Amino acid sequence: MISFSRLLCDALGPMDNLRYSHSRAHNPATAEPNRVPRPVLVWNCTRQCNLGCMHCYASADTTRSAGEMDTATARQFISGVAEFSVPVLMFSGGEPLLRKDLFELASFAKEEGLRLVISTNGTLITDEAARKISEIGFAEIGISLDGIGEKNDYFRGRNGAYDDALRGIRRCLERGIRVSLRLTMTHFNHQEIPSIFRLVEEEGINRVCFYHLAYAGRGDRLQKEDISYADTRAVIDTIYRETIDIYQRGHPKEVLTVANHADGIYLYLKLKEQDPDRAEKVLALLETNGGNNSGQMISAVDDLGNVHPDQFWWHYTLGNVKDRKFGDIWSDNSEPLLRGLRDRKQLLKGRCARCQYLGICNGNLRIRAEAVFGDVWAEDPACYLTDKEIGICS
Repeated sequence: MISFSRLLCDALGPMDNLRYSHSRAHNPATAEPNRVPRPVLVWNCTRQCNLGCMHCYASADTTRSAGEMDTATARQFISGVAEFSVPVLMFSGGEPLLRKDLFELASFAKEEGLRLVISTNGTLITDEAARKISEIGFAEIGISLDGIGEKNDYFRGRNGAYDDALRGIRRCLERGIRVSLRLTMTHFNHQEIPSIFRLVEEEGINRVCFYHLAYAGRGDRLQKEDISYADTRAVIDTIYRETIDIYQRGHPKEVLTVANHADGIYLYLKLKEQDPDRAEKVLALLETNGGNNSGQMISAVDDLGNVHPDQFWWHYTLGNVKDRKFGDIWSDNSEPLLRGLRDRKQLLKGRCARCQYLGICNGNLRIRAEAVFGDVWAEDPACYLTDKEIGICS
């Protein structure tokens, strides 16, 4: 994640202690010796969903998976996660609110001392659901909107999804729950970003995350609908302007982009020309962050209990929590992909290997490289920076 609000406006977010801390275990200069990183853990607790989103990395369906973890198994899994001291457990899906024991499991996780987040499409947030989310003490609820009105409904495969999600957002805000709005940028909706900023401001939403497209699940079929390099640069310029504007007008929001660490380099290069002093501060924060952290500071467990390097790697399993505790699987550096992701710089190829900013990008999103080139260590095809900008011109 790239925090525009932190980099541009010095605004601290609730998770910045993980994002810009000198204890980040994947940074060789600051890593604690012999300590396996404790990742933010995305638990896709069900594959069932009431929508049919074009870009769903989980390829969610209308029915539950036959092998979905039952309540007893899920409680055992959560106990192991708490024992391993993960900093955050995110309930995701599919649509987690379709899981009947969701609030029972969330209450148990809270009792185990875990910081909880929930990620939902927002359409099923009734007054009762909002009350329970508030009472259990979720630190944040992430609600996905991929445009305004019909644009969102088209993207998510159901008329009325926007209105239902907006009602869910309002119910959460009424109860004082911190709301994070999430949008995945594609050719269909990248023009919606200014409108999303207006919505965030008007509704009092706390946080907004703009996701670059990950070529995983149904999102893999959308590769041709990803935005062009020129449009990506224009989008980042828009987010830059909107972030500064909303702060200058006294309505601060946490603003982030996700799944493309080229954004941080782009901001640094832009500031280097406009505000050199700020640019140096940004560079220092980016160096501390260290770039993409799949297999390091982010992990995922699917509905069947399979452990993955992040939420996009459903086709590659590190182990299953029904057989071994999550912490034991995550600590196993003999696993080839996990070992590679944690020390990837020497494995990277193409432009990524030659980039002078590798230390603050870490090779970006490996799942996109694999999807396009069939090679986990190939260059990330979504890097929109020029050869000159990354220092590899002949």
